Amino acid sequence: MHRPDTGSQEAAVDPERSRQPWLHELEVAVRGPVTCLAARSGDVDAGCEGGEATGLLVDDRRVVHRLVLRVDGRAPTPVVAASRGGTTETLAVARHLGDPGPDPTVEVARHRVLTDDGLTESVEVRNRSAEPVRCVVELLVAGDGADLHDIKHGVAQPRPLPVAVSNEVASWSDERHAVTVRAEGAQVSADGADASLRWSLEVPSAGTRTVVAEVTARRLAATAFDADAGSDALGFDLVHVDAVDARFSRTVEDGLEDLRHLAMRDPLAPADVFAGAGTPWYLTLFGRDAVWAARLSLPFGTDLARGTLRALARRQGRHDDPVTAEAPGKIPHEIRRTAFGSEGGMVLPTTYYGTVDATPLWVCLLHDAWRWGMDAAVVRELEPALRAALGWMERAADGSPDGFLRYLDETGTGLANQGWKDSGDSMRDAAGRIAEGPIALVETQAYAVEAARAAADLLEQVLGADGGRWRAWAEALAGRVEASFWSDTGGRRVLAMALDGRGAPVDGLGSNIGHVLGTGTLGAAGEARVAAALASPDLLGPLGISTLARSNPAFNPIGYHTGSVWTHDTAICGLGLARAGFRDTAARVARALVDVSAASGYRWPELYGADPLLGRPAPYPASCRPQAWAAASAGALVTTVLGLRADVPAGRLHLSPLPDAPFGALHVRGLRLGDGLLEVEVDAEGQVRAVRAPDGIDVEVG
Repeated sequence: MHRPDTGSQEAAVDPERSRQPWLHELEVAVRGPVTCLAARSGDVDAGCEGGEATGLLVDDRRVVHRLVLRVDGRAPTPVVAASRGGTTETLAVARHLGDPGPDPTVEVARHRVLTDDGLTESVEVRNRSAEPVRCVVELLVAGDGADLHDIKHGVAQPRPLPVAVSNEVASWSDERHAVTVRAEGAQVSADGADASLRWSLEVPSAGTRTVVAEVTARRLAATAFDADAGSDALGFDLVHVDAVDARFSRTVEDGLEDLRHLAMRDPLAPADVFAGAGTPWYLTLFGRDAVWAARLSLPFGTDLARGTLRALARRQGRHDDPVTAEAPGKIPHEIRRTAFGSEGGMVLPTTYYGTVDATPLWVCLLHDAWRWGMDAAVVRELEPALRAALGWMERAADGSPDGFLRYLDETGTGLANQGWKDSGDSMRDAAGRIAEGPIALVETQAYAVEAARAAADLLEQVLGADGGRWRAWAEALAGRVEASFWSDTGGRRVLAMALDGRGAPVDGLGSNIGHVLGTGTLGAAGEARVAAALASPDLLGPLGISTLARSNPAFNPIGYHTGSVWTHDTAICGLGLARAGFRDTAARVARALVDVSAASGYRWPELYGADPLLGRPAPYPASCRPQAWAAASAGALVTTVLGLRADVPAGRLHLSPLPDAPFGALHVRGLRLGDGLLEVEVDAEGQVRAVRAPDGIDVEVG
């Protein structure tokens, strides 16, 4: 992800005139390319203070910037709101109606459900008073066609498009979409700026009346990436979790619902689905994000992995192009509908390859999905892409003076940092200084080690080829990491987050090192040092693992990559700790993630502040919610807690639950092993009590 406002470069924008709107107090629903952001009242009103980011967005274009509810010309008083997946519900009261006295007796409930090309809005008036009530329910609706880029940079000024009215339908259009609003039974009018949908209702005592409006946005012009919703293509609804700690159950199931609604269909092959990275700013195909989301969610099925692998392989680099950072075999960083950026600052083309780690991660996903039961025919189909990805890895290492995979933006308009911490100030030494490139990230080297060994398995066990060369390549790279990335800093042995352009360790302590655990890059002593660093108060706090150590002079608890906590980052570190055998620390990490989920309404933010406020996470106000690899961290939790390791081709499943069951006894159903279902029961001591696995799978416990 790019830092809000400017990406990794300084944008030529006056901060007094242009400021990204904040999202943390908004209700957000998503379904594929459709997102609705609203105030807690349910209102969308981009022209009011604090509502600048609200709107119904389709294909990165704001098709509705005003959807405001009034009852008898008054705004109902909001009481509560909640969002999950593609649904937002709000409850308010009409305090001017009903019985006198302190208790409100007329409620106004809104139920908003996103569709593949818009939304359906139901408004229900509930009368709990002793007498019938009469009221006029009105929805004021308008659209400005603002582009997502302008909204994100705080420069979109709502200018309503002309409205046409015919019977019970209002409509408007811009160059990208034709928008219609249907309101059965309403009196529809327009004053040139807003469409007014009015219903005159009589609601009997103890009765209700409901009115419905439907908004549809039809595409008029194609863009570079018109992806449709893929929510119905994933079978996550089979997953059910019963735990003594009910927060664990809600965390997993709500996370999967959000991930399902982020699913999008590849425009080049609609049967293949991937996870859009996050709403509202990144609702498209991001290589690294999509791969991690699919990889973390493998216990729930391989459909998302298969679609992600294919979608990225179709766009794998073919040529060398410094403008787009394309290279043969390289997996892209992001695909946009239009070019994205600011004049004088970061400007990214519609297809941009500025990522150093998506390519080895793609190889890891191909291997892991096969282990979880993806048909070997998919591996054979993707053999050319696999060999091209390995070729890119080898050339990237050979082209570096020390044999490491490095990156450097050669354009001045791309990403200065091209790992997952892609903000310009993320790479810090122990003194807090920003490292200069070209940078070699420690986690990228670990991904490459893991990928080369994974490729060797695929070559030998599926493709009938020799994998020995790639095992040797992985061993050599792991040896170079052991020799070059350790630094004696502050009286302790520290695994550096990176090497700078001179080959010196970037010895600031950061969460990057947790991604190395379980990849086979370090020996046992090195993994123990990394685990101890992650478990220290310098990194692991009550809300998770900070991106940068508290002892670093550059630490900022709400800095994008300089101290904040990222959900997926903490989840990946937890997975690595469990796989490396540090299960007590993994349990602490898992508990922190569930605590944050519960405190965040069971919708993990992309990132949040490292310092709690009375035990609650402080929001990073521009954080995406939901966000794919955050939502997919539900899979990391299940994998960590149950100690899952699958090898369907070999007919094996390993289970090693965390000791003392951090969430009490639990019963998990609907996990997937290939085409079969897996069910696991664990008692309060963390002992496996029952396993129901598909035929042909031997279960190993302990």
